Amino acid sequence: MSLSVVILAAGKGTRMKSTTPKVLHEISGKSMLFHAIDAAKEISDDITVVLYHQAERIQEQIEAHYENVCFHMQDVATYPGTGGAMKGVQTKNERTLILNGDMPLITKDSLLALTSGEADINMSVIKLENPTGYGRVIIKDEKVLEIVEQKDCNEAQLLTHTVNAGIYAVNTSLLEQYIPALSNDNAQAEYYLTDIVKMAVDENKIVNPIYVEEEEFKGVNSKLDLAAAEVIHQNRIKKNLMMAGVSMRLPDTIYVDSRATFEGECMLENGVSILGTSHIVSSHIKAHSVVEDANITNSDVGPMGRVRPNSVLVDTHIGNFVEVKKSTLTGVKAGHLSYIGDATIEEGSNIGAGVITCNYDGKNKFQTHIGKNVFVGSDTQLVAPVNIADDVMIAAGTTVTKDANSGELVLSRTAQKSIKNFFYKFFAKG
Repeated sequence: MSLSVVILAAGKGTRMKSTTPKVLHEISGKSMLFHAIDAAKEISDDITVVLYHQAERIQEQIEAHYENVCFHMQDVATYPGTGGAMKGVQTKNERTLILNGDMPLITKDSLLALTSGEADINMSVIKLENPTGYGRVIIKDEKVLEIVEQKDCNEAQLLTHTVNAGIYAVNTSLLEQYIPALSNDNAQAEYYLTDIVKMAVDENKIVNPIYVEEEEFKGVNSKLDLAAAEVIHQNRIKKNLMMAGVSMRLPDTIYVDSRATFEGECMLENGVSILGTSHIVSSHIKAHSVVEDANITNSDVGPMGRVRPNSVLVDTHIGNFVEVKKSTLTGVKAGHLSYIGDATIEEGSNIGAGVITCNYDGKNKFQTHIGKNVFVGSDTQLVAPVNIADDVMIAAGTTVTKDANSGELVLSRTAQKSIKNFFYKFFAKG
């Protein structure tokens, strides 16, 4: 059966206490709404996102990352509630799956389970040890009879541990019939999507309960929920990576962006952060290092190294407290305490401790090029733009402001001067 997906993302999310729309808060480097869109795209090519609060901002973000997503701008002030959000939404396929944009832990397999079978409505339900505060889903003979809010439950209904998880797969023809008929004649003056279940049962339609895992269907309504969801999502990412051959030391201390990719046998030590679209191939990232939007192949970084965006490291050693930004290093050793920015360094070159590429003059960034087999002594400043040819030695403490030719020794030092007995005179008593 052909399937459409509607993602509800119109709410203000006031409990997030943020100027950022709730659905744009990130989990594992990606807006939580995007996690829902990713899952939806795995099962459907007709996706509609319902927007209201900061609609333009959210739409702009979606369009920057996805194609073929439709939008429905809903006047939630006029049509409040989950049922109100669906007013006027049109989908093109026989069946429509209704998701919430604040459920970033949902997976393709769970969505497929929700859309299986021939029932008029499949609704997600969860069995909770303590269902206090939730409306109960009353089920008989594996069919949903009704949803009863806790305050309206009788004693027998209060003993029910099955609650509504808030996601529905509905025959589109029924939605077209039921949504216009929803009423807001209730204490909250809202249009409830749950009312379509009552309408269906009253017409002897089949409403199947689909039992789902609480973890996947967690809604994110606060910064506390956001943090808890990210822990779950990170554990999934790291489990999958370790099963694929990535080694991790103390994985609970490691952060891996959902967009990062790995090849070969990689090692991540404790405290490592792999951010953005980083691609790591057969490399060792040592303790407390940060890699962001970088490509690293057959290399080791750290401990406490930092590789910033648009950097490429191949067959390279980056040691402790070395920072690399927008640079390409091939077959390079930079052991400690250096900054390499806007640079290209070729095979066999060694960067000593305290070396800095001075790439910024306050207005513009400039390039440094270092050839093959170059030895750069400690505490050297390379003032860009500058080109160092192959087979050059640069003495420690040198400030390089001009290009260097092959075979040269480059140094800039003042003559050393010693004043005899100065210490004793300076600290003389009386």
